[in-house]
Amino acid sequence: MEEPELQRLVAAIGEEILARLGKAPAVAAADSGACCQQCGEGDAAVCADKVCRVVAAGAGRVSCCPAVARAQPSIAALIDHTLLRPEATRSDILRLCAEARQYGFASVCVNPYWVPLAAEALRGTSVKVCTVAGFPLGAAMTEIKRAEAEAAVRTGATEVDMVINIGALRSGDYDAVKTDIQSVVEICHRAGALVKVILETALLDDRQKVIACVLARLAGADFVKTSTGFGPGGATVQDVALMRQVVGPEVGVKAAGGIRTLEDLRRMVAAGATRIGASASVRIVEAAA
Repeated sequence: MEEPELQRLVAAIGEEILARLGKAPAVAAADSGACCQQCGEGDAAVCADKVCRVVAAGAGRVSCCPAVARAQPSIAALIDHTLLRPEATRSDILRLCAEARQYGFASVCVNPYWVPLAAEALRGTSVKVCTVAGFPLGAAMTEIKRAEAEAAVRTGATEVDMVINIGALRSGDYDAVKTDIQSVVEICHRAGALVKVILETALLDDRQKVIACVLARLAGADFVKTSTGFGPGGATVQDVALMRQVVGPEVGVKAAGGIRTLEDLRRMVAAGATRIGASASVRIVEAAA
């Protein structure tokens, strides 16, 4: 039986992108190590000039490090402060929100149950409320993810990180994956909220990662994201670089999972990440200060 048109198209795009990437380094030489004289630290990740060029290319937020902090006073405003542990309590969430207010993080990322509490705690501040849908397995029915997104934006979330249907992707059911993402995107965009699509890269090969990024773009997602933090592995420099090259400058790339130090953050930014998800946010920001 002939594959549906979308299956053939996406598969062909995936093969073409992989073929092209095989002829070029994962991170462009101009942005991988030879920093300009402005920062003098020998790393593109800490060069303010490089960050300006990333923003000019279309990045809405950029995670950064000490030398950039000298040009941008509040690097905390570029980080999603995350607490998705299932055992997190009300007091844990309120502490997370207090830290977000204190340091000025871009958002707090919490499980759906805590969205109303976080929204109330952060009312009147610039800190956004981010939550998750289909988390952490991605195997819920599309109707469930859509309902989660509807409830999230209704109760105060302005960003939703959804997990793709990993099994459907690995099975080659690309239309189902695209529809799944698009359903959440439609709900969120109608409410003015952003959608980040979690690939769970540790469960995919490079071809599947490329195809997932293509499908996320076709479905109108605002970001692609590496990991849930609950899978077999977290963000890697190689995956971030691959995702950035596939989605181009129009779509954000969020690195999440295992980012615990300032050096971790710097390596992800150098690879192309424009957002960082971390639970060690306070430690990272204080190290940068």
